[in-house]
Amino acid sequence: MFADAAALEKHLSTRSYVDGYTPSQADVGVYKSLGSAPDAGKYPHTARWYKHITSYAQEHDSLPGDKEASSKLFGSAAPGASAPAAAAAGAEEDDDIDLFGSDSEEDAEAEAEKQRRLDEYNEKKKNKAKPAAKSVVTMEVKPWEAETDMAELEKTVRSIEMDGLVWGSSKLVAIGYGVRKLQITLVIEDEKVSLDELQETIQEFEDYVQSTDIAAMQKL
Repeated sequence: MFADAAALEKHLSTRSYVDGYTPSQADVGVYKSLGSAPDAGKYPHTARWYKHITSYAQEHDSLPGDKEASSKLFGSAAPGASAPAAAAAGAEEDDDIDLFGSDSEEDAEAEAEKQRRLDEYNEKKKNKAKPAAKSVVTMEVKPWEAETDMAELEKTVRSIEMDGLVWGSSKLVAIGYGVRKLQITLVIEDEKVSLDELQETIQEFEDYVQSTDIAAMQKL
């Protein structure tokens, strides 16, 4: 017999069940006498046991053991306890079965919150701007003759400004008979800059430019 909740807590601190190694009428009797779930902070072992025995609610009547004797194992249900007190304990039994219902509600709320955050993340990911596709290009610009002012030619080429165009390093490369071509690198945003249009613009500087070619191109 357990005189009070403290005695039951001490007993269950080293055991899974009130008596033996499987659920029995001893557990059912104490369970019903308690009337409601104990404070998990104050009686953690009893709370753990109570939740476990609740899971057997549909099998309480069929569990092995002496129902009558088991109903007198805990304090208020012991011999000499007032009838109203025992009746009140029994009346509260139906409410105890809601224990898992509450857990289910909490689980559903947690799942809903998890889904809400996942939806928010996917929405942000969908709306997040993707980095612009870029290419690094090596362009060759050939002059008409050896006497062409290559410094002025390069200055003219670099004067072209476009959204998505960035000029890079350059050098002069000899191609024979004293003629040198300008080899210049540039980075372009693929969706904003057309290389065909850029070449046409450069070739409009007819005083300096004979032709242009794309020597190399690589995606960044």
